Amino acid sequence: MSERIAKFFKTLLPSPFTIAVLLTIVTFILALNITEGNNQLFTLLGYWETGLWNKDLLVFAIQMMLMLVLGHTLALTSPFELLINKVSKKCNSTANAAFLVAFFTLLVSFFNWGLGLIFGAIFARKVAEQSKKNHININYPIIGAAGYSGLMVWHGGISGSAPIKIAEEGHFLQYKMGVISQSQTIFSEMNLTLSVILLILIPSLMYLIGKKSKPTSFTLNSTKINLEKSIITGAEKLDHSKLLCISFASIILFYCIYKAFILPEEVTLSVINPNFINLSLLALSLLFHKSFSNFLSGINHAIRGASGILIQFPLYFGIMGIMNESGMVEIMSSFFVNISTPTTFPLFTFLSAGIVNVFVPSGGGQWAVQGPIIIDAANHLGVPYWKSVMALAYGDQITNMLQPFWALPLLGITQLKAKEILPYTLILMLAGGSIFVLGLLIF
Repeated sequence: MSERIAKFFKTLLPSPFTIAVLLTIVTFILALNITEGNNQLFTLLGYWETGLWNKDLLVFAIQMMLMLVLGHTLALTSPFELLINKVSKKCNSTANAAFLVAFFTLLVSFFNWGLGLIFGAIFARKVAEQSKKNHININYPIIGAAGYSGLMVWHGGISGSAPIKIAEEGHFLQYKMGVISQSQTIFSEMNLTLSVILLILIPSLMYLIGKKSKPTSFTLNSTKINLEKSIITGAEKLDHSKLLCISFASIILFYCIYKAFILPEEVTLSVINPNFINLSLLALSLLFHKSFSNFLSGINHAIRGASGILIQFPLYFGIMGIMNESGMVEIMSSFFVNISTPTTFPLFTFLSAGIVNVFVPSGGGQWAVQGPIIIDAANHLGVPYWKSVMALAYGDQITNMLQPFWALPLLGITQLKAKEILPYTLILMLAGGSIFVLGLLIF
């Protein structure tokens, strides 16, 4: 089954950038045929260009890029390496390793998706290296799948694109839905309950799968990052100065603490927005790398993973520009309103978000395209905005277990193939999807 799915993605789905271009063309065709008014080709091209360079959305794209790059950079620091080395020593069987890798990856991913993605990949790789060193037979693909499990909870975590964006003053849908604090979304009773259940269920499920699995053979090639070492002279000493780097990082970190706990009259979750998260990640990355030189080496290594966001997000913003200005949002909102009730609408949102994620493998890009439709429909049906946003977040993140786009960094680090981890990520998708559906029905 996994080979068929891998073949499907390889033969029927082009690169994510090509998909974004094809979706743009499809949007043009739909706008020309299903909308009313003077929506001619050049008019639509104007809408597309307006959306393409929308200043608020471009800020959003940069925020998401920084969140991924800084999270990745933080995962490359010595404290995280020390943590991984310490825990990996307890991974003396496939079952134990699968449990621990899944548990810590889910936990880290709840705080930052970029950090969790790379943390899980490095953790899985370290387990494999330890097993080779100590002659322990393991099923490496199961460990790799466990290291990828964080991508099924990230959008319901602190760095989730949609929840953190709507908590920020001036977000692009504020005129429709206002500003919604993370206390209503990420830290809502529903999301915290589902997150705790998944934190128990997923590692336990991976443990059981590991118990019944047979060891696999694998080889590992070196992927160690070699930091450049050269003779340091003159002003270059500042690049390698621990005192300067740690002092600068400490000032930023103190300011973050001041802004979150000292400045406000009442401590609330409203301080958590993309800028605050990125500022905190910047401070921690500098602090743990201990020098600007090491920090920049980590950045250079991590920034390759953000290329998709940089070039694809503007295309999604262009699609949103066409949909908003041509009237397509209202047409699609009416369709959802007609087929939904207040009870079933979150489920339809969850399912549609899961399907859209296969073609738009980016939570931020998907929110830009799908967000206006969902908010309009939720307004007509009287469904709480926060629940509609979380339904989209759950649908977006669950099919990451099927869509291999974000697995590419993990596959590169672990040297596994997509078809090797797919059987196990599919099981995770089915288990997690069941929990999300029940949660949307109960709460």
